[in-house]
Amino acid sequence: MKSFLTAHEATKVLGISRATLYAYVSRGLIRSEEADAGKRTRRYHAEDVDRLRRRQEQRRDPDQSAAETLNWGVPLIDSALTRIADGRCYYRGHDVVDLAATRTVEEVASLLWTGHFYRWDSLTSRVSLPDRFIMMGTQLAGLPPYDLLRILLPLAAVRDRGAVDLRPAAVASTGRRIMSVMTLILAGELPSMGIASTLAKRLAQVNGSREELGAMPAALGGDVSEHLISAALIVCADHELNASSFTARCVASTMANPYGVVEAGLAALSGYKHGGMGERVEILLADCAGASDVAGLLHDRLRRGEGLPGFGHNLYPDGDPRGRLLLDQLRRAGFTDPVAESVEQAVFDLTGERPNVDYGLVAVTRAMRMPPGSALTLFALGRTIGWIGHAIEEYQKDRLIRPRARYVGPVTNADHVAAPVDNRPGGAQ
Repeated sequence: MKSFLTAHEATKVLGISRATLYAYVSRGLIRSEEADAGKRTRRYHAEDVDRLRRRQEQRRDPDQSAAETLNWGVPLIDSALTRIADGRCYYRGHDVVDLAATRTVEEVASLLWTGHFYRWDSLTSRVSLPDRFIMMGTQLAGLPPYDLLRILLPLAAVRDRGAVDLRPAAVASTGRRIMSVMTLILAGELPSMGIASTLAKRLAQVNGSREELGAMPAALGGDVSEHLISAALIVCADHELNASSFTARCVASTMANPYGVVEAGLAALSGYKHGGMGERVEILLADCAGASDVAGLLHDRLRRGEGLPGFGHNLYPDGDPRGRLLLDQLRRAGFTDPVAESVEQAVFDLTGERPNVDYGLVAVTRAMRMPPGSALTLFALGRTIGWIGHAIEEYQKDRLIRPRARYVGPVTNADHVAAPVDNRPGGAQ
């Protein structure tokens, strides 16, 4: 979508006169700015025009509008966390790409939770965990990390009595404890050095040594694994009302504590249409690794209607900036993955689609030799920041999210005719 429209284009989209357009501008409904000082012309924000167009459609057909609201439709909930516009993603007005290059995970979390950048050095308070918690984590070490999060986080919740305080500052403090516990589950120690650094240290231990992973070029600074993990967590921190964040807000609206909010978010994220998409990307790359004709394999997938996971995004017609950032960071750090690069080029040649954040996450985990499923784990840890931010907003609203359903079943018993049941083995189910 274009960022700006001319007066003629705006009036045509809305079906209004220029006088009405100027009235909308004076009322603050449409932002305008000077386009050409010499010609004294102005341009109008396409985002505002589109929002008014959607409102017009909603008034004309409220039932249809309500149905489409839950499918990339009209904005449903007010939030000050994330703005997606002009092919970019912003956290409280800060471009996510810039944040990933200049801020720590902890600073971005503080931004989303409080509106300000804070260090966690003197702010982090930790929930006291019994020794058996650590022992259980050791006993379950054979399970995928994502499953460990879903099993062990509720145990930590039972020990955290402070989590029942739902005031903003208290929830931010609980959020820091939750992030600390999740890091402990994944890395085996609390993040005294910072979340990304602690995870990078654990990764280095698993892979043998930090030196094997190389160092980030001086222009970027820092250890390569820490930098990439930090960038991955930051770009995943929030993304408006995705399925898991909407789920988190619904749970928060019941006044469940932040642990319950995060547990609900983890459940929603695991689905293959959301964070679980990373596993499908991993399978795609594994299939292509042994293919002599990558383009042909991808063409066959499209022909069979199987799709190409990890490419395209409804909100970014020109490419997901989060996926682009992660892939650019890999290239600048000197990582090469012939399979991933060949797939990226072949998909673009076939469809014109660019990699999204799911593809970027898988590329990062492959480059750093992380085990399968790690893309989902990084996604979950990063998105937990956003879930807590949404919870803070929802607690302040103090109202239950409770949409209505449009009933489409039989109105009376007489309207319902039972279908015959075939009880034979292999019969209709």
